[in-house]
Amino acid sequence: MALRPEPPLPFAILTVCTGNICRSPFAEQYLRAGLADLPGLVFGSAGTMASDGDRMPPQAEAMSRAYGGDPAAHRARFLFESQVTEASLVLAMAREHRRAVVSMHPRASRYTFTLREFARLAGGLTDDELIDIARLPVTATAERLRALVALVAGRRGRVAVPDDPNEDDVVDPYRRSDSVYDASARQLVPAADIVIRVIGRATSIAMETAR
Repeated sequence: MALRPEPPLPFAILTVCTGNICRSPFAEQYLRAGLADLPGLVFGSAGTMASDGDRMPPQAEAMSRAYGGDPAAHRARFLFESQVTEASLVLAMAREHRRAVVSMHPRASRYTFTLREFARLAGGLTDDELIDIARLPVTATAERLRALVALVAGRRGRVAVPDDPNEDDVVDPYRRSDSVYDASARQLVPAADIVIRVIGRATSIAMETAR
């Protein structure tokens, strides 16, 4: 009896913050909405100090809805190593969360970034730099995206770092004013838009456009 081939592994995107009730669920919901047309993607979020089952504060829910997210079903999850090892891309909301992820599973340094760091590294990618990805079958979504993550990680040290390291973080709005929630969204959304754009390009680029 012939063995059935193993189904391809999905490409799992995990967003991480502290309590998993403001920044990381908003990022998860925004990315999920922006990448809804792509097959084989799995989204999740967790917090380094989360209390399982907590709901998003009303301000955070309103922020997500204002940007097209759906926060209704979200419940906070504490971050475990298994979530990190199962992820293909971890997008931390701040450097402290990136450090926590990598301390938990050192190999994750290859695919863990702050959200704004990933956007900074990936924002200048050209089609010529995506040529190796273009050689992969268009149907191999997860394989293409893992190659994209490796390509972005390889740009560390080659792309200028910000003068202010805080520019790689998204400000925490929890228990703060509406203006801080707005500031958090203004930092998070443009970075997430770059993630959506480069993932979309990596999944669609063909050889003839990469020459």
